[in-house]
Amino acid sequence: MALIGKLVVCGVGLIGGSFALALREAGAVGRIVGIGRTSAALERARELGVIDEVAEDWAGALDGADFVLLAAPVGQLEGIMAAMAPHLQAGTVVTDAGSTKRDVIEAAYRHLDAHLPYVVPAHPIAGAEKSGVEAAFATLYRDRKVVLTPLPENEATAVELVRAAWTACGATVVDMAPQDHDRVFAAVSHLPHLLAFGLVHDLAGRANAELLFSHAASGFRDFTRIAGSHPEMWRDICIANRQALLGELDQYLAELAYLRALLMAGDGKRLEQLFDEAQHARNAWAAQFVPTSTAE
Repeated sequence: MALIGKLVVCGVGLIGGSFALALREAGAVGRIVGIGRTSAALERARELGVIDEVAEDWAGALDGADFVLLAAPVGQLEGIMAAMAPHLQAGTVVTDAGSTKRDVIEAAYRHLDAHLPYVVPAHPIAGAEKSGVEAAFATLYRDRKVVLTPLPENEATAVELVRAAWTACGATVVDMAPQDHDRVFAAVSHLPHLLAFGLVHDLAGRANAELLFSHAASGFRDFTRIAGSHPEMWRDICIANRQALLGELDQYLAELAYLRALLMAGDGKRLEQLFDEAQHARNAWAAQFVPTSTAE
């Protein structure tokens, strides 16, 4: 018997589509129903075998549903929760894939208050610069982390079903308080995206932009890869988590001011020391992702 009988995915793009494909590959789901804003995208998801059918409305989508994944941009989730609330059936587990949690949880308390035992907020730490259902693939979550931020009202069985679903996708699941989640990801995810978008926008607006881009190589490509991400999604994330993000941006501006001072002073010794400390910190972090080779 499948872990999830009927799965509803709202937002069948990279994140939602990959979740569906991973569960299907694992044999953990029976039927997958897609719902979202664009009928053409949903039909394409059905053609690709990512979903089994397209729901025209929430009443049909939620009829007999065991599990719902909300994989739309976080700015849409409040409206989605309001629309689905009248049609939710007892025991249907609802989770999300939003990169921010405080705003999502506040929306759940406003619109899904009668269903809170079964609303389990989550955030898969995975993605790619490409978006849309065409970019979805079954192994996106393999060996990646998924953060759960359970509510005090949650039923233990609901939390465990969400945990089991993500585990079936190949992910490692950890728990975190919502406020800690938003502070952590403001630093290590939201700020890097903001900086990448900002750098590309700055260079693209210069009079010699064509010359600059014609000479950009691997360093520029690596630093700016995430500026190819979904603009609407990242707009919503940055606005939703702006207080924590502003704090991280101020901290980074102070670091840039220090770097500027070292350059102004021509202080190569301290500049090299800073680079050395950063190199060691970065390499120590990256080493955990290097597979350990084994002798044949």
